[in-house]
Amino acid sequence: MGDIMNGYMFDLNRVISTEKLTNPRRYPTVERKDDTSFDTILKQKMGEIENINFSKHAKERIQERNIDFDKVDMTKIDKAFELAEKKDINDSLILLNDTILIVNVPSRTVITVVDGKNIKQNVFTNIDGAVIV
Repeated sequence: MGDIMNGYMFDLNRVISTEKLTNPRRYPTVERKDDTSFDTILKQKMGEIENINFSKHAKERIQERNIDFDKVDMTKIDKAFELAEKKDINDSLILLNDTILIVNVPSRTVITVVDGKNIKQNVFTNIDGAVIV
């Protein structure tokens, strides 16, 4: 196995302390001076409509597919949520230009986003309404 010398065990060119670590070394966290997280950028690009949430999955699809919603689009999405709420729809498909959003209306959450390139050959299930804006 290895030799023990001065409280350290030498084994296969590795040094392993035989003493208990009472205060493990912590690596300092690096703080960003600018707030450029994806969530922040998404909110900035989409306007300040605070009552629309995006699931982690939807954020990933938006980022992967380079989908860009401007303030006008966000206003239309907000309007679509309102129309769906009036019709007591729980889960809806929103068609906006050539983009489909699958949303949960009561929580005002976008579950996933599909762009025009990926619309073909898709089946959308578990929706009880559609809003075209």
